Amino acid sequence: MDGIDRAGFRKLLADRLPDDVVELDPDIVDAYSRDESEFLEPGRPWALIRPRTTQEVATAVSVCAEFGVHVVPRGAGSGVAGGAVAGDGSVVICLMRMNRVLEIDTRNLLAVVEPGVLNADLCEAVRAHGLWYPPDPASREICSIGGNVATNAGGLCCVKYGVTREYVLGLEVVLADGSVVELGRRTVKGVAGYDLTALFVGSEGTLGIVTRVTVRLRPQPPAAVTLTAFFDSLRAAGEAISAISTRTTPSMLELMDRTTIRAVDDWKRMDLDTGAAALVLAQSDVGGESGAVQLDLMAGAARDAGATYVATTDDPDEGEQLLAARRLAYPSLDRLGTATMGDLCVPLGAVAEAVSAIEDRARRHGVVVGTFGHAGDGNLHPTIVFDPGAPESVRAAHAAYDAMSEAALELGGTVTGEHGIGLLKRGHLAREVGADVLDLHSRVKDALDPAGILNPGKVFGRP
Repeated sequence: MDGIDRAGFRKLLADRLPDDVVELDPDIVDAYSRDESEFLEPGRPWALIRPRTTQEVATAVSVCAEFGVHVVPRGAGSGVAGGAVAGDGSVVICLMRMNRVLEIDTRNLLAVVEPGVLNADLCEAVRAHGLWYPPDPASREICSIGGNVATNAGGLCCVKYGVTREYVLGLEVVLADGSVVELGRRTVKGVAGYDLTALFVGSEGTLGIVTRVTVRLRPQPPAAVTLTAFFDSLRAAGEAISAISTRTTPSMLELMDRTTIRAVDDWKRMDLDTGAAALVLAQSDVGGESGAVQLDLMAGAARDAGATYVATTDDPDEGEQLLAARRLAYPSLDRLGTATMGDLCVPLGAVAEAVSAIEDRARRHGVVVGTFGHAGDGNLHPTIVFDPGAPESVRAAHAAYDAMSEAALELGGTVTGEHGIGLLKRGHLAREVGADVLDLHSRVKDALDPAGILNPGKVFGRP
């Protein structure tokens, strides 16, 4: 950022944007320079932009492009991979003021929203019309649709309903020169041209800034039936997960390991089996008699795999009580120290092996790791607990974090299932995709952002 006329840049921002959109107070700006990731120290951005309209985003990006200033887009800042960590001399564009649900089209089963709409608020808005937006990150109460699009977020229902990309029909995007383009369509099907909409989903703000999203909706599903089962070995839990996946169509299939079970029970005294190696939780939302059949099949699969305890219910309130332990997984581990959540995905048949490998890496590096996640699609969240005030603890946690990503690759998996690459996993991306594919990424980036001003250093490339 050397050689940039900082005073002239700030003046032009102030001239072209409303006063309440541009924030230069360093204390306020710094508060927007980081996300929820650990191990990363943000730089000192020059300015914070909090736009209310697409035109204000475009104006800010145009000024940054004119001066060659880096742009770091962000939503609610709930990411854990460093995708919203800002560098020195950058401008942060926070999209949380753009928080309107613009349209709910009940005939065509779609909604149009701004990027600052919280996931839970969109779900609540469409629920009033008997509709449902399936992508459901565990952080749905605090994460934004724009952030979900940036990372191609998933959630508890992905095993049946898929991730964010499957629900994005169209996007409005501000490009690196400040121009605005409309991508996608409102039809269910459409294959005209390259699928640029899908390209921008999961691009983590490196190709453009999303300012409007058209999402697909579904009718509200029937009330789910629920199963919980404890196992005395990871192998048995893995066999149950495979059997449930092949015998039924679960709408949710989750796993918690021993460390996580104990952390939850130590906090909330839920009378969990703290001697168990794993807890499996499953739901089916097909409804009616078919739901009862699915529940019986799930219970049979768990017992056949050697479950030490099985509980089932077709009552929604009781189901929520059975699922309470899973929803408490991360905060329970976070109580033990500072927790940093990992994100890896392995083939379905390797889930138990992956959890065992994570436990092995934890022992090697002398750290506490609790693993939970979406076992039905192989997406696990090993969560490392460490002391940020102790350098040795930080080093061990960082080493364990990297080792777990390597373990996922060794098992034929990927280093991220739903959180993105950000800054934390750039090196692992290179190993996962290889030099030739990484070069393709770079060529796409260069074509859409030749000056390299959009979220530089994220995913790949130089910080």
